[in-house]
This record gives sequence, C-alpha cells and structure tokens, in this order.
Amino acid sequence: MKVAIIQNCIRTKELEWTLQCVTDLLDQQPGADLYVLPEMFATGFMAEGAVEHGPQILSWMQQQASRLNAAVAGSVAIMDDEQQPRNRLFFVRPDGTYDYYDKHHLFGYAGETDAYVAGHRRVVVEWRGVRFLLQVCYDLRFPVFSRNRGDYDAIIYVANWPASRSEVWHTLVRARALENQCFVIAANISGDDRAICYYEGDSAIIDAYGHTLAQCTPGRCESASADLDMESLQRFRTKFPVLADADDLANF
Repeated sequence: MKVAIIQNCIRTKELEWTLQCVTDLLDQQPGADLYVLPEMFATGFMAEGAVEHGPQILSWMQQQASRLNAAVAGSVAIMDDEQQPRNRLFFVRPDGTYDYYDKHHLFGYAGETDAYVAGHRRVVVEWRGVRFLLQVCYDLRFPVFSRNRGDYDAIIYVANWPASRSEVWHTLVRARALENQCFVIAANISGDDRAICYYEGDSAIIDAYGHTLAQCTPGRCESASADLDMESLQRFRTKFPVLADADDLANF
C-alpha cells in the first residue's frame, strides 16, 4: 500500500487558499492508496469559528477521495449530531462513506477541554487490506490507549505539534512504532498559527523497526510517500512475537 503524508502550512481565515494548497500537495503524490492530512489542517488548531466550516471541509475531503480514488484522512473541527463541538478525525473513502474518531485526549494546557467534547471510542478502520488505528495529536503521549491488541497494522497520528516540543514528537512516534510492532503515519502542520505557535511539521512514516520510510522537510509545505510492506511486517511479527507477551491491561 502506498501512503502519502501532507504537511501543509497555515493561513487562518483563508480557507479557500489553504484547501488549494492542500490540493496541490495531494497532486504531488499521484497513485497513493491513502492520503493523511494534519490535525485541523484547513483552519489551524482551535481557530475561531472553525466548526462553522466543518461540513464544507468534510465535503471537500469526499471530493478529493473520489477524485484520487483513495482514502483521505484528516482532522476537522465540527459539530456532532447533538450540536457538540468535536475534534474529529475523518477517514473518507472514494465512494464518500467515512469512519471517524473523536479525539479522546483533549489538550487542556491550551484550553481544548473547554472548547471541545472528548470522544471515548477507540477506532480501527480497514482499507485495502491494512488496518489503521486513528489517533489525534495529544493522544501520542498516552501509550496505553494506543496499545496494539493485535487489531491493527498502522497508527495514524494527525497533529498540530509545535516546534518547541519537536524532540518529544520525534521520540514518541518511534516509540509507538517500536512498542506496537506497527507502522506509524504521522502528519503534522507547518508554519505559524496566529503568531501563537510555530510548527516545523517533521511529518514522517516510520516502520516497525523505528526506521524512517519517508519524511517531510521541517518548516516546509511538503508531501512525501512510502509503501507499507505488509508481508515484511508479518514476517517480523512472526519471527519476533513481542505482542504475544504483552500485558493484559484489563488486570491493571
């Protein structure tokens, strides 16, 4: 499976410009089976009025998935059916159908707990023979929630992770790949967000050995792609069955 990561820049309150920028980056990676976009890729993190654009952004994702004949994943600020604001990671298929995961670990340090309602479902989706666990940004710091139960092959992390904590980002995306014997697909935003944070991106695709398969240049609007070798992953898991010895977390 070919997976592409998109590391787009931020222009808050310039939705059409941002969507065109992302479209251009998508087109730089033709033939991918899955395109992964950052957290709140079209509006920036917790931007004022972001939820108002949620339906439009989801519709755009559906159009792109159809156009590319691929799945498109990315986080959108949106109101749920009960009119509660959610930071929702959509996984959209070419036929317009989708699954979604509502961010579980809201970033209280930045006030996200006051602005959005946390989700509680752990979501795994299957696409073209590969199983993906859906996660958003701050979830990266909580390994128990993402522990591999033998039910996924790759973790998708979409993020607005600031450059001031980039070393943590580098360390944790590899740790999640190593401890769960899986691929990690990590798409982070780039640029300045309302002069509050600077984001370098550091988007990357990591294999189960912790090796970097693809990465974007820090600080650039860029895309990159890699092939996920599922046969190699299964051979590694069979040869070195770490997950068979994992703790039963229900006992803790």
